[in-house]
Amino acid sequence: MATDIKVPTLGESVTTATIARWLKKVGDAVAADEPLVELETDKVTVEVNAPAAGTLAEIVAQEGAEVEVGALLGSLGEAGRSVAQPAANPAAGVNPPPTPSGPVARPATPPSDVAAHAPLPAAAKMMEEKSVSASAIGAGTGKDARITKGDVLDFLARPAAVPTAAAAPKAARAMEEGEERVKMTRLRKTIAMRLKESQNTAAMLTTFNEVDMGAAMALRSEYKEAFEKKHNGVRLGFMSFFVRACVAALKEFPAVNAEIDGDDLVYKHHVHMGIAVGGANGLVVPVVRHADDMSFVQIEKAISDFGRRARDGQLKIDELSGGTFTITNGGVYGSLMSTPILNAPQAGILGMHKIQDRPMAIGGKVEIRPMMYLALSYDHRIIDGKEAVSFLVRVKELIEDPRRLLLGL
Repeated sequence: MATDIKVPTLGESVTTATIARWLKKVGDAVAADEPLVELETDKVTVEVNAPAAGTLAEIVAQEGAEVEVGALLGSLGEAGRSVAQPAANPAAGVNPPPTPSGPVARPATPPSDVAAHAPLPAAAKMMEEKSVSASAIGAGTGKDARITKGDVLDFLARPAAVPTAAAAPKAARAMEEGEERVKMTRLRKTIAMRLKESQNTAAMLTTFNEVDMGAAMALRSEYKEAFEKKHNGVRLGFMSFFVRACVAALKEFPAVNAEIDGDDLVYKHHVHMGIAVGGANGLVVPVVRHADDMSFVQIEKAISDFGRRARDGQLKIDELSGGTFTITNGGVYGSLMSTPILNAPQAGILGMHKIQDRPMAIGGKVEIRPMMYLALSYDHRIIDGKEAVSFLVRVKELIEDPRRLLLGL
């Protein structure tokens, strides 16, 4: 008896995925819970495991196809039973469509003039919310030219001055010697669209300050060995200092922790702190939930775990959503100053940078101090300049005198 392999629930607000690659071929024996196929979503790569032991009998959704939650990916036959390879369609280059009882990855019938550009469910929902018509978008990038959610985001990110008639895809330019063309991954394309959408939507402004890291560095140097020994190898880094400082400042300036929802401002009475980290497929922002209730060691444990799993591509989708404020540290790559882009719908993001010795005037004397530039990008629709500057000054004060963090002052 065949066992269906279906697209699992992908997480909050994620309804579609792209088949990145099949890890098994038709006819291969598989064990229960063994990875069969990788799905690439807007946020992470997800492995779909075998629901039972057996033999991969059929592959329905080919690599590169867009599939919805619940769609049929393939099927498993009984272990040890030989499986006939499905005949390929030489003209189309894909296997013939199956006749499953459940939902399938894509319709098998040729598109009609009416259905050719029909949006997928996730795209249709967004088009309704944004009052966008299918005719304005034109041909989609999905199979049979169906409109995907990515097509809608791409359309919304276009400059308003561009007429809708320009929706036809631009012809790829000819390649020159020494060039290589690589298709953008779904994650990279989504990052590009969302960052551009954030720039087009928010009234984004950045304010800067600098912080003397001397006191924090001295405190860390004095206690890092004892901290690591007491907490079973957990290292004391600077990120926990900044998380705690931002939590305290967000409590004083709640607008920085808010978001716009329609005509309303939504204020959060908790802090879900996004920490930007470099993942296997690009920058991801896992969320430390209820960071306002966490100690230094709990924060360091969470950040260390996220960093490790981001490098291994093992983050879960629900760990990448729900943040209320974000911290990004370009200093680990040597950045001296930058203007971070908001992680919509959040209203603020703090950029940390490289610690560099610089001559500073202190008490009428010039001293060499370990200084770091800080950048706060914020949505001016929600946050006034006075609040933004005061927030950043508060973070600076807490880092320059970290005893305040320990005493709650």
